[in-house]
Formats: sequence, structure tokens, C-alpha cells
Amino acid sequence: MTATMRSHNERSNSMKSSRKKSAPRWLQITAAIVGNALEWYDFAVFATMAVFISKVFFPTAGEYVGLLLTLATFGVGFVTRPLGGIALGIYADRRGRKSALQLIIALMGLSLMIMVLTPSYNSIGIAAPLLIVLARLIQGLATGGEFASATAYLVEAAPVERRGFYGSWQMVGQGLSILGGAATGFALTSIFTEQELLDGMWRIPFVIGLIIVPLGWWIRRHLEEPEESLEARATGKKVKLASTLAKYPRALVASLCLTTGATASVYVFFYYMPTFLARQFHFALHDAFQAQVIGIIAMIISIPISGMLSDRYGRKVVMLVFLLPYAILIYPLFSWVQTAPTLANLIVVYAALSFLLGGYFGPLSTAMGEQFPAAVRSSGLAICYNLAVMVFGGFAQFIVTWLIHSTGVTLAPVLYSLAGGAVGVIGCFLILSPKELKLNKALSIERALAN
Repeated sequence: MTATMRSHNERSNSMKSSRKKSAPRWLQITAAIVGNALEWYDFAVFATMAVFISKVFFPTAGEYVGLLLTLATFGVGFVTRPLGGIALGIYADRRGRKSALQLIIALMGLSLMIMVLTPSYNSIGIAAPLLIVLARLIQGLATGGEFASATAYLVEAAPVERRGFYGSWQMVGQGLSILGGAATGFALTSIFTEQELLDGMWRIPFVIGLIIVPLGWWIRRHLEEPEESLEARATGKKVKLASTLAKYPRALVASLCLTTGATASVYVFFYYMPTFLARQFHFALHDAFQAQVIGIIAMIISIPISGMLSDRYGRKVVMLVFLLPYAILIYPLFSWVQTAPTLANLIVVYAALSFLLGGYFGPLSTAMGEQFPAAVRSSGLAICYNLAVMVFGGFAQFIVTWLIHSTGVTLAPVLYSLAGGAVGVIGCFLILSPKELKLNKALSIERALAN
């Protein structure tokens, strides 16, 4: 026991020493959100440019089939997300958050480069859509580990009493990236004609993303490993997928439900909605993007507010306060827009629902990260997050497009988001209380000392 305690004290002294040399808080937050923001920016611009991408890479298909093929290409990367998430999550738990974050952003850069440089179908034939599919597969591998690794880093680097606020910036980064994608779509459709976009201007947002990659890699290179991660790795225990699944079933199910609640809304409400509004409600894409931008700004405002509130009142209470009214109001509000399809009404609906959704997002990443001990935090988050995103997010646009076409239910996307919100409410009730989390942490330390 004396040797064990001596070893533990040495590790503690090492942790204190590394803490003195740690990167500034702003750099830690930036490093945690930059890759995640880039991930969501990539998804946002792909979704907003879907109409043009379908004509560039699937010109021989009809308009409806071409759009479906493009949305399927968007979704195919989600097939590799669980694989990437598990592999990179285990890598982050074994080799450190910093190493994993650097590898992930390098893979993102490779995917963006393929998107930027791939010629059209008319230039190289079937090789063009195949290269785009390859880009989405690589993107899926990278993003599979991004949220889990970045969330684990941010939760571990933040002061304990402000984890909700710090974790909210992970979601602020996502909001800013979605805003960037929507604003880019708004700007491009305002500046260029449809033919100019088809001739190559649709690539501009992907070029912007590619330019960000070196900056993100440089920031992540200059980070220090969080104390909690170093301490967990110092035990020498290897992360095993089977043991993670067996030991933390409630944490996995809770996080799976929480992610489903977020995913079903984001991938439909923000990514698919401009296309939906243009095709079903006959809004101009320009107007749809305008309403979306206003809504996203409202969401970004509410995220850090709810993150701070969760540090005071608890994650569960704050998330439920925002998520329940969102789930209750989404259908009647969009029914109102369907009855009176004016830009003013659309802006009101987008702003109100986005503010509520942002309130749910604020504590979300911290709440999920806190469910797992540091030794399995990245891998545990990666499993539940990527499964939910693959099933309920990756092919959401494909599914709701097919549902509208086959059933004639115009508001099918809204019902899809509503169902996801209901699952998110279940997840809120399943998360562990602060008292249970403290007990779990104490048991983890006791086991580490015993070994």
C-alpha cells in the first residue's frame, strides 16, 4: 500500500506541475471547439449546397433521384462514424486527448481537400461521385471521434464549478459553424446565379473550411494534456470496449437518448429545412436562409446562458426547462407557417424554437461527459454519440424526403424532430445526479489506488 500511495502522490505532484504549464483557458476552449465547429460547418455547407452538388455529380438522374443520391452521399459518411468513433475514442483514452485531436483535424483536412479538388461528373464520369463518397467516408471516420475527444478534453480542462459553462462552448462552436454554413448559403445565393454556382462557386465554402484546418492543427499542437486524463492513463489500464458497455449501461443509454434528441432536431431543423421550405412551402432559398440565420443567432445566445444556469441549478433541470416546450410547440408553430407562409412568421418560428433548442444544447455536452469516468470518457461518449447520429442523423434528410414523397405528409420532418425531442426528455431523466457522480468518481479512485 505504501508503494501504491507513493506512486499516487508522485502522479499527483506531476499533475500539479503540468497544471502550472497548461495552456490559457481561451486556447483550451478554442482547441476543443475548432474541430467540432469545422465538422458541423462541413455538414452545414454540404446540406445547403445539396441542390447544386446533385446536379454537378449526379446530372444523369432526375431532379428527385439526384437529390436523394446526394443526400445518401451526405449520409454515407455516418456509416463509418461508429468505427471512427470507437477507434479514435479508445485512441484518445490510451494515447491522450491532444494526440487524438490532432489526428482528427488532419483527417478532416483530407476530406475537405477531396471535396475542393474533385472534378465534375461531366469531366471524369463515375469517378467523380465515387471520390465524393470517399471524402464523406473519411469525414465520417474523423468526426466519429471529434465530439467525444473534444468534449472529454473540455470537461477535464474546465474548473469543476464551471463545467457547464465551459462545455456549452462546444455547442456554441457547433452553432457558429451552422451559422457559417447558413450564412454562406445565403451569401452565395444572393451573389451568384444558379449557373455560376453550378460552374464551381459552390466549392467556395469548402475552400474556406480547408483554410481553417492548418490553424486548428496548430492550436491543438500547443495544448497540454488535461490533468484528469493524465491521471487516468497513469494507472496503465487499457480501455476495452466490452467492459465499457458492461459497466456503464445507464450512462450509455442516457447519452444515447440525449444525443438522439439533439440529432433529430439539428439534422432536420437546421440542415434540411431550407430545402424543405423551398420545395414544400415555396419559400425562396434566400428567404429560408435568412430565417435560418436569425434562428441560429438566437440559439447561439441561449447556449452559454443555459450552460451557466446548469452550473447553478443542475444539468437535468435546465435541459428539461428548454426541451419540453420545444417538443410541445414545434408542430403547432410549423402548422401555423404552413397556413400562413410569410417570411415574418417563419422568422418568429425559427427564432423561438432555436432559442429553446439552444437552451437544451447548453448543458448537453457536459452532462454527457460527466456520465463517464476519465479512463473511458472518450470511448464511452463515442459509442453512444455516433450510434445515435448514424441512425437518427446521417440519413434523416433522406428518410424525411422519402416520407414526404411516399406518404404525402408535408410536415413529416417536423414530426421526426418532435419524436427526437421526446427521446431527449427520456435521456434527461436517466442522467446520473451530482451525488451519484461523486460516488462513482470516489469508487474509481479507490479502484485505481487498490491496483
